Amino acid sequence: MSVFTLGFAVVVFIVFLAAVAREPRSFANAVLLGLSLALAALGLAQHLAREPGRPAHLLLLALLLAVAVGPFLIGCFLLANGVIMVKREGLRAVNLLSVFAGAAAFVIIGLDVAADRAGDLKLSLFAAAANLVFGYVSFLLVSYVCYAFGYGLLTRGGRAEVVIVLGAGLRSDGGVPPLLASRLDRGRAVWAALDRRAAAAGTARPLLIVSGGKGDDERVAEAVAMAAYLSDRGVPADRLALESRSRNTEENLRFCAAIIDELRPGARAMIVTSDFHAFRAALIARRIGLRGQATGARVAGYYEPNAVLREFAAVFLRYRVVNLGICALLVIVPLGAAALRYLR
Repeated sequence: MSVFTLGFAVVVFIVFLAAVAREPRSFANAVLLGLSLALAALGLAQHLAREPGRPAHLLLLALLLAVAVGPFLIGCFLLANGVIMVKREGLRAVNLLSVFAGAAAFVIIGLDVAADRAGDLKLSLFAAAANLVFGYVSFLLVSYVCYAFGYGLLTRGGRAEVVIVLGAGLRSDGGVPPLLASRLDRGRAVWAALDRRAAAAGTARPLLIVSGGKGDDERVAEAVAMAAYLSDRGVPADRLALESRSRNTEENLRFCAAIIDELRPGARAMIVTSDFHAFRAALIARRIGLRGQATGARVAGYYEPNAVLREFAAVFLRYRVVNLGICALLVIVPLGAAALRYLR
């Protein structure tokens, strides 16, 4: 059985590699990667269970403990991260995702313990349905995180004729905050590397587009402050283009695509944003037909978990018909099976 499971994992991984080669900007790639890793772990556990000897059994025990204790440890980490996030970024709903996710893990653990001790059928069924939904969402989250990390590595040396830097909000005085500065510094480095390559090849020099509109609480459009930041650091004004109407990522990319169509028809873009946002930006770029990939700038470590959860939630809800449909089935199936058993 372990040979079959491991073989299936290899087949899924080959399909994953083919899918990435065809189109890296696909959420299906993340699902295929997660499925291949899950099958590989299951196959390894089956193999270890059949192997004689203490080392194999110890490895199997370690694997089972990791699965059993993992939710508790992850819940602790997310709650601690949520506290740090609130202390440093303020008490806002968007900064509480780590807290909510950590609390959800402990709710599931508590529900399992309560169902086991109570021995109540209804509570056990509710716990089973909750575990299935939690397991499905957790599987998608882990798959998303793993593939988003790999996608970031894959696109670091990509080719492009246009660099797009996405905005991220300004300080109250109209200045560039650290998060946006990291994007701009990364964008300038990508642009400079492409510029050197184009100069050596004798091809058209790359264009750098800064994208961001004016929020209700901002003095100037983000694009204006971003252009000033880059100009102060040596980017020539005639190589800069400003997109100052957008209010979200999709508008960023749609309006930048229009600029590219006007100034560099058919050009490929390298979208520069924060690392936690790169994969979702790439998904949006694919959906609107913008050629190119996305790459990310680093952010503070404490900021990353909450930001990744926010990005995952946006992608999950983007495919909400499929995802919520599967969640509904995961609730209905155990309840329906129990009802049929009861009627018999």
